[in-house]
Amino acid sequence: MKNKSIMVQGTASSVGKSIITAALCRIFMEDGYKVAPFKSQNMALNSYITEEGLEMGRAQVVQAEASGQKPSVLMNPILLKPTTDKKCQVILNGRVYGNLSAMEYHLFKPKLKDIVKEAYEKLCSLNDIIVIEGAGSPAEINLRENDLVNMGMAEIANSPVILVGDIDRGGVFASIYGTIMLLSEEERSRVKGVIINKFRGDVEILKPGIEMLENLINIPVLGVIPYTDIKIEDEDSLAERFKRRSGNYGEINVEVLYLPHVSNFTDFNVFETQQDVNLRYVMRGESIGNPDILIIPGSKNTIEDLIYIRNSGLEKQIYKLHKEGKLIVGICGGYQILGNKIRDPYGTESSIKEINGLGLLDTETVFEFEKTTTQVEAEIIDKKNGIFKDLECRDIIGYEIHMGQTRLGRNAEPFAKIRKRLHKEVEVFDGAINKKGNVFGTYIHGIFDNIKFTRELLNKVRKFKGLKQIESNIGSFEEFKENEYKKLARLVRENIDMNKIYEIVNGD
Repeated sequence: MKNKSIMVQGTASSVGKSIITAALCRIFMEDGYKVAPFKSQNMALNSYITEEGLEMGRAQVVQAEASGQKPSVLMNPILLKPTTDKKCQVILNGRVYGNLSAMEYHLFKPKLKDIVKEAYEKLCSLNDIIVIEGAGSPAEINLRENDLVNMGMAEIANSPVILVGDIDRGGVFASIYGTIMLLSEEERSRVKGVIINKFRGDVEILKPGIEMLENLINIPVLGVIPYTDIKIEDEDSLAERFKRRSGNYGEINVEVLYLPHVSNFTDFNVFETQQDVNLRYVMRGESIGNPDILIIPGSKNTIEDLIYIRNSGLEKQIYKLHKEGKLIVGICGGYQILGNKIRDPYGTESSIKEINGLGLLDTETVFEFEKTTTQVEAEIIDKKNGIFKDLECRDIIGYEIHMGQTRLGRNAEPFAKIRKRLHKEVEVFDGAINKKGNVFGTYIHGIFDNIKFTRELLNKVRKFKGLKQIESNIGSFEEFKENEYKKLARLVRENIDMNKIYEIVNGD
C-alpha cells in the first residue's frame, strides 16, 4: 500500500480531531504500516523543536510519537503563533517568516499552496498511509476561498474525509447535519464516514438517533467513542485541561499562571503523572493559592503578559510567596518576567520598548531579530544554597524557543550549563538562580519531562515540609506516554469499525 490517506475533520474546534488522528496513527502502526500525521496549517502556541532545530506544532509531535516516528516539519509545514489579537508569527517549514495580520495572511495564502503540496508529497513518498488533520470546521463558508487546511487540503491530497462530532457539548446531530449541508456537493462526496466522540452513557439509547442521522445525510456513522481521561496532549481539549485539577490529592501543590499569551504549557503535563502533586492553573480572575511551587510559563508576548500579572494583582501575591520562601520558577518568557528589565527595541513582540520586570532575578532581557530554536543537553550547576543544593540528578534534556537574550547581574548565578545544541558540543550558560536558591528561570522547555530530576525536586520540597521521600510512580515520561498511546488505540479499535476505515483508506 503506497500513498494512501485519510483525513479527520471536525464539526467545530475541540471535538477531538487531534486525539482521533493520533489514535488512527497508532492503530495503523500496530497493523504494520508506516504511517505519518499531517496538518498543513496549525494555529497554536504549543510548539516543539526538531532534531534539525526547526519549529512545529506539538499536536503533530504527539501524533508522530503515536506513529513511532521522529517529528518532522513535513508533518506541519505552516505554524501560526498568535502574538496579539490581530497578528500572528508565521512559521514556514520550521523557520520564522514574519508577523502578519489576519488580512495580510489571507492575501498570502495562495502562495502557500505549493509549500503545503510539496511537504505533503514528500511525506507521502516516505510512508504507506498519511493521516491528515483538519482545523476548526470545514463549514466555515467565509474561509472556503483559498482554504489549505480542511476541504482545500482534502482536494490537494485527493483524500477521503471522516467527520468528527462532539456529543458531550450537546447538539451533535444538528452539528453533523449542519456541517454536511453547508458543504458543496463535491465536498460532501469526500465525506465517507462520521464518528461521534466523547459519549457518556448507554450507546443503545443513541442508536435511533444514529439511524435517523444516517438516513438524513446518507453517510455511515463508523462508531461512537466513549468519553475518556487518557492522558495524552490534546490541543482540542485545552479548556477542559485548564479548568480541572490534576485529580490527585497529594501533599505538594504546584500552581501555573495561565497567562493571556501562554505558550508551551505542555511543559507541565508531567506533574499530572505524580501521585503526590496537585496541579492547578491559575485562571483569569483567580488568585494564587498556597503553592509549594509557583510556575510562570512561557509566553508569546512576554511584555503584555507581564502587564497582565501587574494589573491583575498577581504581582503582589508573587512577592508574598517570595517572602515566605516558596519556590518560584520561570520558563522561557516566565524567566524573562522574573528579571529586572525587559527591552524590545525593534518591536519584536510589543510596541512597548522597555518595562521593569518583577525583579526577583538580577537579569535583563533584550528581544532581538534572531530566534533561538534548538534541542539541548545540559547540566544543572551545583548550588551552595536553596532547593538545588547537593542535587544528585543534574543532567537534563529539552529544547529552546526564544527571541530574547538574557544577561545576568551580580546577584544572579547561571542555572545550568548547556553541553550540546543540535548535537554539537558547546559550553554556554542557561538561565539564572537567585543567591537564596528559591527563584530560578530557564530557557529550556521540557525540563520537567526529565522524570528523575523532577522527582528529586519534588522530594526536596517534601523534605522541606517534613514528608517522607517517595519514588516516581512512572519509570519515565516516555514510557508513560507510550502506554497511553496503546490505551488510546485499544479504546478506538473497540468502538469504531476499523474494517470500514480500511475500506475508506483503500478507496473501496
